[in-house]
Amino acid sequence: MIREQMLAAEKVKALEWRDKTLYLLDQRLLPQQEHWQGYKTAADVALAIREMRVRGAPAIGVAAAFGIVLAAYQHWAHNAANWQATLEADFAVLAQSRPTAVNLFWALQEMRDCIAALGDDKNPLPAIEAQAVAILNDDREANLYTAQLGLQVIREACSTPQHVMTHCNTGALATAGFGTALGVIRAAYLDGLVKCVHINETRPWLQGSRLTAWELVGEGIPSLLNVDSTAAHLMAQGKITWVIVGADRIAANGDVANKIGTYQLAVLARHHQVKFMVVAPSSTIDMQLESGVDIPIEEREGAEILYLGGQRVAAQINAFNPVFDVTPADLIDVIVTERGIVTQPNKQKMQALMQQSETS
Repeated sequence: MIREQMLAAEKVKALEWRDKTLYLLDQRLLPQQEHWQGYKTAADVALAIREMRVRGAPAIGVAAAFGIVLAAYQHWAHNAANWQATLEADFAVLAQSRPTAVNLFWALQEMRDCIAALGDDKNPLPAIEAQAVAILNDDREANLYTAQLGLQVIREACSTPQHVMTHCNTGALATAGFGTALGVIRAAYLDGLVKCVHINETRPWLQGSRLTAWELVGEGIPSLLNVDSTAAHLMAQGKITWVIVGADRIAANGDVANKIGTYQLAVLARHHQVKFMVVAPSSTIDMQLESGVDIPIEEREGAEILYLGGQRVAAQINAFNPVFDVTPADLIDVIVTERGIVTQPNKQKMQALMQQSETS
C-alpha cells in the first residue's frame, strides 16, 4: 500500500532522456523559474554538472552516464572505426566535473564496463543507451525501496507524528526520482509519522530554501524553513526527534561526506539525543577509502559566499568555501541503503552489508 502511495506522490524530476537528448531542469533557477534545457554533448553535460544546473550525487551519476551515451552517438557517427578511443576524452571531462560525489565515478565505471563488454558489436549504441537508462531506472527503484526501509526504522522508533530536520536537497531533484533522505521523509509523512519538516536553508547555494522547500510545498507536506544556525535552538526546545540527511560519499568505516553543515548537525544531534539517519544509494559507498579522512572535499569559488544574487554582500575579504564536510561514523545512528540498514555503522558492518548483498 505504501509503495502505491509513494508512486502517486511523485511529481518532480530532475532529468529526462528522450529523442537522443538529455534534458535537465536547471536547478539554479528554481523556484522562480522551471527551465528545461537539452544537452547533446558530454562536454556540455560536464559543464552542467560543474555549474550545478544538475546536482545531487545520484542525479550527477545518471547525467554523467547519459553524457557518455551522447559522446558514443557523436563519435560513432564521425569515426566508427575508432569510436572507443575517442571516448576517453569524454570520460575524463565528465570525471573532472565534481570530485566528491562517488556516484559520478561509479556511473562512469558502469558505462566503461558496458562498452568493454560489447567487443566488436556492429552497432553498440543501443546497448550503451540501454545501460544509461538502466542506471536511471535502477536509481529510481532503489529510492523507492530505500524509503520503505527508512520508514521501517522510524516506525520502530515511534508511533506518533514527529518533527524531523533535513539539510540540503535529497529529493527527486537530487536523484532519478522520489529521493533519498527526502524520500524517507515523504514515506513517513504518507504513513502519518511526520508532523513537520524543518528545512535548513543550506548555505551558500540555498538548496534547502530553494529546492527542498519547493518540493515539499508542492506536495503539501507541512514544513518550516529556518537558517542553518537555528538547528541547535530547535533541538534544545525538544522539537526535533530525527535529523535525516543524504550522502555524497560513504567511506568503508561508515564516515559520511555530505553537504557542508552536516557534521555540525550530527554533533548537535548527539548532544541533544536526537536520532541521526543517513540515507543514500549503495553506489555512494566507497569501500576503497578507509575513512572519511581520505574523501576529497571539493572547494568552490569564494564568490558563492561573497555575493548574493549577483550583488556583493561581504566586505573586501577572501572566503573559504568547502562544499562538503565529513561526519564520523560514531555520530551516526543508522545508514539506510537499498541493500539494507546499518545501525551504529563501523567497518565490519559496512563490509558485511556490501558482501551480503553481493552474495544474495
